[in-house]
Amino acid sequence: MLAASAAALPALLATAGCRSSDVFAGPDPLAGRPALSPDVITLQEVITAERAMIALYQAAVNGGTRPARPVAEMLAQHRQHLAQLQARLVLPAASAAASATPSAAASRSPAPGRVTIAQLRAAEHASATGLVRRLVSVPPALAQLFASIAASDATHVVVLS
Repeated sequence: MLAASAAALPALLATAGCRSSDVFAGPDPLAGRPALSPDVITLQEVITAERAMIALYQAAVNGGTRPARPVAEMLAQHRQHLAQLQARLVLPAASAAASATPSAAASRSPAPGRVTIAQLRAAEHASATGLVRRLVSVPPALAQLFASIAASDATHVVVLS
């Protein structure tokens, strides 16, 4: 009975010539999916960047970049960063499927050839700088995570020097 009532609501409102926003306070539940918030979009961008960093490190590990042990350890840390970022991303069902697959840019492996320590160092520096710039525009909990990852990336720059 409840399912039939919920299914009949749009027809009833259309017959009465009203919009659901005339009946309900807040966002119109029949107007479709609301736009993603700027915080969610920022988080998706950071996740995409972290996936790209993982791809770069994976190429370095596969290409035999030396010193191998620190590079492999940093790859593991970036995988942990990605897991922490993804744990904070909550999307509606249709949007979740789209964001679950990495973007074309993130899934592409770096250009053929060996990944150098200088490339890793530059990528880490760019990541740390980008995360710090985002701190002022995100909520405190997300800013704390971004700052922690930025600090880790800055440490990687030092280790790679």
